[in-house]
Amino acid sequence: MIGLTTEPIDAGKMIEAAKQRNVGGIVAFVGTVRDDGIESLELEVFEEVAQSDLLRIAGEAETMFGLSSVDILHRFGNLALGETIVVIVAAAAHRKEAFLGCEYIIDRIKEYVPIWKKEYRSDGTRWVEGHAP
Repeated sequence: MIGLTTEPIDAGKMIEAAKQRNVGGIVAFVGTVRDDGIESLELEVFEEVAQSDLLRIAGEAETMFGLSSVDILHRFGNLALGETIVVIVAAAAHRKEAFLGCEYIIDRIKEYVPIWKKEYRSDGTRWVEGHAP
């Protein structure tokens, strides 16, 4: 599953779905809202472009690292501290490919997928600049 959602993400369910007979390694990345002095986070997304970008990134990772499957779910909307922002599950025959594929995916998402973060603090709000790997 590749997509965007406003609903909470069940990482355990995604990991279970990635288990297949030919898979020996599953790597999951779970990004959460951390307490950097913020009260909450708002994520805005250009849905049509972001969905297309996520599909392209997943395909690239499958080809480059020989992944058996890739699942990416990214939240948008208002999120509280500790909530899950993104879950990436990369499955492969061997762990090294799964690790490399998962890292590639999160780096590409941070690099160019049109998802923006706005921090809510006790003293106001601010947009967070993107970070290239």
